[in-house]
Amino acid sequence: MSYVALYRQFRPKVFEDVVGQEHITKTLKNQIKSGRVAHAYLFSGGRGSGKTSTAKILSRAVNCLNPKDGEPCNECEICRQALEGTLTDISEIDAASNNGVDNIRDIREEVEFIPTNARYRVYIIDEVHMLSTGAFNALLKTLEEPPKHVIFILATTEPQKLPITILSRCQRFDFKRISVENIIKRLNIICNESHIKIEEGALKIIAKMSDGAMRDAISILERCVADGEDIITEEKVRELVGIPELEYLLEISKNLMLNDAAQVLESAEKIINEGKDLEIFTWELIKFMRDLIMLQISDNLVLYKEDEKVRMRELLKFTDKERLLRLITDLSSLQSSMKWASDREVIFETGLIKIAYEGNRNQMLSHVGISQNVSAKANGNASVPQESNTSDNELKEKVLSILKENRKMIMHTILTGAEIKVASEDLVHIIFGASIDDVNKQYMQKEESKAVIKETVKNALHKEMKIKYVFG
Repeated sequence: MSYVALYRQFRPKVFEDVVGQEHITKTLKNQIKSGRVAHAYLFSGGRGSGKTSTAKILSRAVNCLNPKDGEPCNECEICRQALEGTLTDISEIDAASNNGVDNIRDIREEVEFIPTNARYRVYIIDEVHMLSTGAFNALLKTLEEPPKHVIFILATTEPQKLPITILSRCQRFDFKRISVENIIKRLNIICNESHIKIEEGALKIIAKMSDGAMRDAISILERCVADGEDIITEEKVRELVGIPELEYLLEISKNLMLNDAAQVLESAEKIINEGKDLEIFTWELIKFMRDLIMLQISDNLVLYKEDEKVRMRELLKFTDKERLLRLITDLSSLQSSMKWASDREVIFETGLIKIAYEGNRNQMLSHVGISQNVSAKANGNASVPQESNTSDNELKEKVLSILKENRKMIMHTILTGAEIKVASEDLVHIIFGASIDDVNKQYMQKEESKAVIKETVKNALHKEMKIKYVFG
């Protein structure tokens, strides 16, 4: 017995099995029960959202000899022939390869004949937006005055490419992207019925990678099954699909936020040496930046564990929404340029370095006014208090401004999350929260770092001060 792919084994056979499109399937069932079936339908939506499966179910339901609550019985002679692909009254046409006017003219001639066995002659035209202008004109004439025994079901991922004259003659149904939760539920059913053992974390990754397409999710699952392991683990899915681990995403995101080109290059080389698919990695990085924005707004990120969310919140201290949005835009441009590049590694590395440099430049330009003001005060060109009666908030603002002026961006970022307090006439406390990581802690404790901070505080207060770090 030949092997049947999972997506074919578990293709929905009734409306009830179509995942995440209840707003459509309920309407179609009611139409069938009431006998008010339209002569032309347009199913639009992303790939793998259930358009073709729903079209096939509809083609059987309108012809079924024993329909049950608007569903095809899948047991009568008509349904069995349709499922086997031997019912000549149901035709499936791929417009991508049959897009000429002659193909549509053949259909126009066929529709004049009554169905051979079924009640309706049904034409399912997939990717209908690929039809030529002449083919659309030929189809329009048939849609304007169709015979009563003919139903057209047009499916497309790009409805905006269809002529308005075609759109106006069809009942349109827009298929939604399938939610992660619904994909996980369906995958669980498939795994249980197929005796596939899989970790919950692996299911979440597959659902996320599918990007709202049920067919893609099942295809990824099948790749994992073909590997022959007893159980599909989270690590196995990442390895097979080429998904970067959270560590890589956290590391390179932080370096981009700090505009540290040297560290960005080091991270890029590490990713290349690991053999990651660079286009997939860039897409994952874009989605990770989006998830960081979502985490600022809501805590409802089901794809991340609690300890992962904690690390993501730590990362948010180095950036803001505006910077994240700029990074998403820049990374999207990088991904687009990689699609057609002959050497993706070079484009990947140089693109990331450019993003880091541009971020540093934009930060400097946005604070030119502050920097000039601080310089003027330091040169005595403005009225500045000479005593250490500056408030803690003012002191911190001055310190951060001077660090920016002197391009000490790493120190600036670290001190943004710290408190700077005047403890006495000659002592300043810099209080770091418990969240500071070991790398930044070691960096701030270097002698050259301490010297920079001491000089910066001196310029801000116009007097020599002792500096004491407080951690925790």
